Amino acid sequence: MGLLSAALIDRDLGRPNAIHTKGLHNEIESERRLLPGKASSGFKSHTNFVALGALAGAAAFLAYIIQSELNGKEAQKPNDESESPVYYSKEEISKHKSKDTGIWVTYQHNVYDITEFVEGHPGGPSKIMLAAGGAVEPYWDMYAIHKKSEVLEILEEYRIGEVRIEDRHEPKVKKRGPFAREPKRHPALIANSQQPFNAETPPELAMDTFITPNELFFVRNHLPVPVIDEKDFRLEVQIEGVKCIKLSLNDLKAKFKSHKVTAALQCAGNRRSQMNDVKAVRGLNWTSTAISNAEWEGVLLRDVLKYAGVDVSDPDGDIRHIQFEGLDLDPTKAPYAASIPSTKAFDPRGDVLLAYSMNGKPLPRDHGYPLRVVAPGIVGARNVKWVSKILASKDESPGHWQQNDYKGFSPNIDWHNVDFKSAPSIQELPVVSGICIPKNGSTVHESDEVIVAQGYAYSGGGRGIVRVDVSCDSGKTWHTATLKQADQQLNRMWSWTQWTIEIPIPEDHNGSLEVCCKAVDSSYNTQPENVAPIWNLRGVLNNAWHRINLSVESE
Repeated sequence: MGLLSAALIDRDLGRPNAIHTKGLHNEIESERRLLPGKASSGFKSHTNFVALGALAGAAAFLAYIIQSELNGKEAQKPNDESESPVYYSKEEISKHKSKDTGIWVTYQHNVYDITEFVEGHPGGPSKIMLAAGGAVEPYWDMYAIHKKSEVLEILEEYRIGEVRIEDRHEPKVKKRGPFAREPKRHPALIANSQQPFNAETPPELAMDTFITPNELFFVRNHLPVPVIDEKDFRLEVQIEGVKCIKLSLNDLKAKFKSHKVTAALQCAGNRRSQMNDVKAVRGLNWTSTAISNAEWEGVLLRDVLKYAGVDVSDPDGDIRHIQFEGLDLDPTKAPYAASIPSTKAFDPRGDVLLAYSMNGKPLPRDHGYPLRVVAPGIVGARNVKWVSKILASKDESPGHWQQNDYKGFSPNIDWHNVDFKSAPSIQELPVVSGICIPKNGSTVHESDEVIVAQGYAYSGGGRGIVRVDVSCDSGKTWHTATLKQADQQLNRMWSWTQWTIEIPIPEDHNGSLEVCCKAVDSSYNTQPENVAPIWNLRGVLNNAWHRINLSVESE
């Protein structure tokens, strides 16, 4: 179904049918203009681009409401107002997360059984299922259109009771240890570890907006999140062997011009799970969405270095590396530390920021509040969060994650013969792409005739994406996707590219399909076909074709 169309529910099939509704189209456009950053104004878009995702789905949901009213469907509350309400515990609600058990959600202490509605959800079942067994507020809060009175009225049809009074407030649990003061996270994030917290964006939501909402931006923490009072924060900037200067956050804002950069950040281990399928590796088992896109605002690192006395006009001088230390500490009180080449920092077109804002808001704690490094086109590990010290040096950072991690090796190297000193640190990332929709393992219907696929592509070093090819027969035949990109120069493109495509379902599908994608960047680098030749013991830099498997349902 094209998500730019409004939709009504076909009660015979239990799935959305597309119609065009001018008023609802205006609703979509109105909501789109409210998205963070410049997602509605600065991109090369296509009229059939389907990545409006949940917004269009919400508008289609509104269409369903209107149609229900036209059909004269009356709300049937399970309890007459004169009857006592039925109460459910949170534990019981949490067990209702599938068709077999019934699918329940809560909203403002009320409980709703939405089992019958899930398959007809215009935004797709996978999105609404993220809230199954829990509250819908964290998802609805991101899209104001859900809180229209009409939506609340239709939700009321599915009310079956109320949350037990004693379960309406989270009990205060006194936490101890280094992770006791961690920030609150959005429940949709797919956690790979809790301490330290690491999580990726749900693929079902990753393509909803070009700019990733702060709440859904993937999180990569190596250590406990520090608690920092902005009033006490000072940034130390030093040239090796020279006395350092100290700057408060207000100093940075007052002394230097602010700059905005739309840039994607990606973990080096994105798609590590596919390397595990070849041979076990060490590291978090990231799937395909340890990558997100944001509009960052801050001051240029180049300007701050110049202010501190660094000759930024001499890329061939003694200063070869810019080292960073964060305020996140390990048990020995050693900080997370990393560095980037000085040529990147000195380049007026390198756009390296000391950022204090993310999508128009102060940095969230998980993303470096009050100050972080944003080095566009460079692997996420060098974009140091909670940055407190900067050193202009002839040497690379001596930190563990610079010297003994985030390096690539040949498949013949394993832990018995690895020498981390023998390989250079990862800086710029290779070209990569991923499929976000459909979800791996999901079912498509033969009667739909086409597969609607969406995903992302990205390349390091500012290399833009010039093409994304998608196949639904394991690479035998290919189709070229429509691209949505930031308004950036092709060789200074720090943002990701979103892509979308409709591919006819092959007649000889035999009940299953393998969908795969590959991207080409502006230097005409492309992705390798298989993971095995690029396997490495840390599972980094996986940029092989991304593949998912689908079932085809005949009707």
